[in-house]
Order: sequence, then structure tokens, then C-alpha cells
Amino acid sequence: MRVLVADDEPEMTMVLKALLLREKYSVDVVGDGQDALDYGLAENYDCLVLDIMMPKLDGLQVLQALRAEGVSTPVLLLTAKAQVEDRVAGLDCGADDYLPKPFDSREFAARVRALTRRGVEYAPCVLTAGNAALDCSTFELKCGGACVRLSSKEFQMLELLMRQKGRLISTEQFMEHIWGYDSEAEINVVWAYISFLRRKLEAVGANVRIAARRGQGYLLEELS
Repeated sequence: MRVLVADDEPEMTMVLKALLLREKYSVDVVGDGQDALDYGLAENYDCLVLDIMMPKLDGLQVLQALRAEGVSTPVLLLTAKAQVEDRVAGLDCGADDYLPKPFDSREFAARVRALTRRGVEYAPCVLTAGNAALDCSTFELKCGGACVRLSSKEFQMLELLMRQKGRLISTEQFMEHIWGYDSEAEINVVWAYISFLRRKLEAVGANVRIAARRGQGYLLEELS
């Protein structure tokens, strides 16, 4: 899943990005409201984290503009303001949640998890395909008694494949969703991680494989 963090304090964005990466999210970071708006309109995110006090456009202006354009992505507002009037203004602009600074890192992570779950019809903690199970709380791939822990990118790729079970996902979609808009990674990194995942699925005895369709993408297939 992808999260955009918009805050003009570099130290804060570094901390929030580290927290979200630890939770296995892909994270883009911007430092002003105009960039937040541009990214929010151009990219598909599962959650937007917006600081209210930002240069160029404040968080409320960004939120209003996104909602006016029909962007329904869940939004968590961050601010040093803790007055009831400020919270009401943020929620009335279309925010889904509100967290005043300073806050506990565990609460921040929990609120983002709650919002990303809200963004889909149902987001189970354990995803399945064939006899394989992906535990989204431990980032482990399990099959019978076998278990292997996945790296961050492996987990995100397999999660996307399992959530889109039976649908083709192109290399470009993997790049956009997992590596992000500003990534300098080469497209062959997707092929490398597909290879890693294939080996791990085979290692745990899964009866599913990642099949390739030339020029179209990849999908999970159950072996007969």
C-alpha cells in the first residue's frame, strides 16, 4: 500500500517515513502543500497524511482541492493545533481522521492502518491464494507448517498480487504502486523481486505460482 506524507519539517517527515516503511508501506514525501496537491491528484495512494501548517498551500486547502476533484483517498491530518474548532474545520473539509502533535508513534501507525483498511471493502489480516497464506501483521508467507518472512518489497508485491487475485498487474503498476513516483529504480527490479517471490512460494510448497503474460504483466495462478 502507498502513503503520501506532506509536512514541511524534514525531521518529522524522516521519522514518519521510517515508521511507515517499518509497517511495509511504500512512502512518498513532500514538503509543501502545492506538491501534496500535485501528487495527490496524479498518483493513486491508499492514505494521505497532511500537516495543516505548510507553505504554498496549507493542509486544509490541499484537502478541499482534492475533495473538489473527486479524490476520495482517506486523509489523516496532522497539526500542532489542538483546539476543537480546528478539528471541526479539518473534518468538515473532508478529513477522515485528525491527530494533534505531539503524538505517539504507535498511535500514528495504528491510525494509518485503520484508514488504509477503510479504503477497501474488506482488508483481512491474512490473505490467501490456494494453500498459501500471507499474514499482513507479521509479513510471513505460510503454507502448512512451512513459514518464511518476506522483505518489505516482497511483501508489498505479494500482497498486491493476492488482493488482485486473478487480475494482471503490469510491471509499470508494480513500479508506481511500490517503488513510487520519484523512484530512480530501474524497471528490472520488478523482475528480480518476482524471481525472489517465485522461489519463496516454491520453498514453502505453495500450490500457486506467479505467471507472466508477455507484454501484459503478472498474476497469481493456482497449480492444477
